[in-house]
Amino acid sequence: MTNRLLIISIAIFLGGCATHPTVSTTRMEMGEKKYGWSWSAENVFPYLWYRYGLSDKSDIGLRVGLPIYGTGIDYSRILYSRKNKWDVLNLAWSLNPNYNSDFTYYKFKQRPSKGDSQGAISWWGLRMMYIPKGITDGTSTRIGFLLGGQPNKKWGYEIGYNHDFNSMPITNLFDLNWNDKVKNDANLNRRYGDTPHIDPGSGLPTEYSRLTGISFRIFVNLGLKSSEKTE
Repeated sequence: MTNRLLIISIAIFLGGCATHPTVSTTRMEMGEKKYGWSWSAENVFPYLWYRYGLSDKSDIGLRVGLPIYGTGIDYSRILYSRKNKWDVLNLAWSLNPNYNSDFTYYKFKQRPSKGDSQGAISWWGLRMMYIPKGITDGTSTRIGFLLGGQPNKKWGYEIGYNHDFNSMPITNLFDLNWNDKVKNDANLNRRYGDTPHIDPGSGLPTEYSRLTGISFRIFVNLGLKSSEKTE
């Protein structure tokens, strides 16, 4: 019973974080469809995603989470493509307590294929995240970095972090006593007292919290043909 309550508490606590899309890790063709599910630390519960190729350079994505966490829409556009490398700009909007918009520039690279198997894909990206109105009615603008990989067609992962430099110095990112320091230090309180990391009413991470900037997901592609599933 205690473990169950702990899991529920963690789910509620992290449920206030911002969320992000699961983009296509391959170059899509016009009319191509992809779908699957993703689990992320921000959402706690898995969400379903669907992508549709608008052309050979752009695609649109939809996400549906339970009850709403992870739900959103996004658009991707290939800006550069040559051989095994391509760059993508993604614009996304997500619905959650700290509802947010993302502007992410991805750089993808694919290893040579072996036989009929798809070569592993890796990527990194730069992301700007904007929260116009968070849990405490504040505004947060974040900049960060992400890394991802897809060893085969069936699954992949992505991890990243976006920092709000107005909420705390990045040098204090791993300071577990930061909240107490802000309360007890007059200088810090004047500078960061109006950017609380925990909402006193709900106990959820606010738009300024370090947890809101964390991004980690594992995604699974369900739209595979039988020949592709054997890879």
